[in-house]
Amino acid sequence: MALTQPLPMAPPPAHEGILRRQSLRESAARTYARSLPIVPVRARGLTIEGADGRRYLDCLSGAGTLALGHNHPVVLEAIRSVLDSGAPLHVLDLATPVKDAFVTELFATLPPELADHGRIQFCGPAGTDAVEAAFKLVRTATGRDGLAAFTGAYHGMTAGALAASGGAQDTSVTRLPYPYAYRCPFGTGGEQGAELAARWTANVLDDDKSGVARPAGMILEPVQGEGGVIPAPDGWLRRMREITAARGIPLIVDEVQTGVGRTGAFWAVGHSGVVPDVLVLSKAIGGSLPLAVIVYREELDAWRPGAHAGTFRGNQLAMAAGAATLAYVRENDLARRAGELGARMTSRLDALAAEHGCVGDVRGRGLMLGLELVDPDTAPDPSGARPAAPALAAAVQRECLDRGLIVELGGRHGSVVRLLPPLTITDEQADAVLDRLADALAAGARLGAGGVSGVSGSAGASGGAGVPGAVGVPGNAESFGAARDAGGAGAAGVGVAGPEQERDAESAPDGEGRAVPRQGSSSGVTP
Repeated sequence: MALTQPLPMAPPPAHEGILRRQSLRESAARTYARSLPIVPVRARGLTIEGADGRRYLDCLSGAGTLALGHNHPVVLEAIRSVLDSGAPLHVLDLATPVKDAFVTELFATLPPELADHGRIQFCGPAGTDAVEAAFKLVRTATGRDGLAAFTGAYHGMTAGALAASGGAQDTSVTRLPYPYAYRCPFGTGGEQGAELAARWTANVLDDDKSGVARPAGMILEPVQGEGGVIPAPDGWLRRMREITAARGIPLIVDEVQTGVGRTGAFWAVGHSGVVPDVLVLSKAIGGSLPLAVIVYREELDAWRPGAHAGTFRGNQLAMAAGAATLAYVRENDLARRAGELGARMTSRLDALAAEHGCVGDVRGRGLMLGLELVDPDTAPDPSGARPAAPALAAAVQRECLDRGLIVELGGRHGSVVRLLPPLTITDEQADAVLDRLADALAAGARLGAGGVSGVSGSAGASGGAGVPGAVGVPGNAESFGAARDAGGAGAAGVGVAGPEQERDAESAPDGEGRAVPRQGSSSGVTP
């Protein structure tokens, strides 16, 4: 009798090999690949297609880099025009027509008070490089050394920028309370909480016995992004401008993530009318390519030639893509559109919060939105906040990915689900995003019904120079890798859209007229 031969094992899909090799070769510091184990091979607009053929609606947008989504035609055309022209791609800081066009377009979008009397410094390619340049500038201009920053902040991963981020143990940086209505360090929230935070700031800077020397500068974000999508009240921002101006402290505003229309104004400072002394810009200004600059009042330009330099300050492709992006956002009024669509999406998110007790807070500005997930079974603190639920947030992120939706987590405890869609997202696409998120939230809540590990809002590392209840755990996405892994969001534990979802006949347009499989939508697909 012939022996039965075993069937040969099918080779693993190519994308699994790529993921496995990445895990073996790349640093343990890798972040997004852990919670989003996909291998993108094509992308357009809101949509990413993986090597396995599955499509995803991308509400991470390169952490806010892709204002126009993936591979927008105006961006591709701008890049091609430089490549076809024979222009040099690397020019250090030499003057070129491409750079001149970028600077002209950028200055056309700035507050006139800054554009008319401003200087621009091209920095290294990342936002953290621009933050470092801003610190160096104000220290040179003032002759002082210390800095003032805020709890929950995130300004980058280089040494100086990280030192100014929330939770860093650096005595050269004074920690000040950032107004966070849901977890107000003063237990009040609202306008009163913001005013108390402003008074605390003024008192610390004025009190000779506070132990705080006059800083070289104050840095803040109009919306703390990685810190949990926390918009600063306009009145508080104006108070920070008044406090710094009265004391001769340069105000540095970090618009790396909030800029280029994302919050409903071209620059988020436009909501409050605040004109900073230094504006830090990166991400979307490069049209998806690496570019970072600071724009500052000419009175601060105390640098000597060569005092701040960098090899990759002259990225011509990024400048061309950036100029095209800035012009497209401006000419098509996408900032206003972001504000209007963001308000409509917030209304639906508020309805989700009313339906699910695990949503403690919905907040954001424009198309920079966040849901803070909490333990609904634990009593709230006296201010009404419940313990954060990072494990639940990780579960919801996994459920989103199962349904073909890419979201990021943020916040002090990694418990905030963040939405950063491109400004070109359509109403129909926004509905598809929210449908999938609603399904994922319901599924995550069911999984967590047996008990969610909460993190008390006052249990974080102290971050605020004695501010009551201040939480200073770093608010950047990279800092939350461990929290996500603890919640089961490592590469091995994250699902991707399966065959059942791929067979779903429903589809949502991807902005270029093609159909995107709507995995796990609310219309009959099992989560």
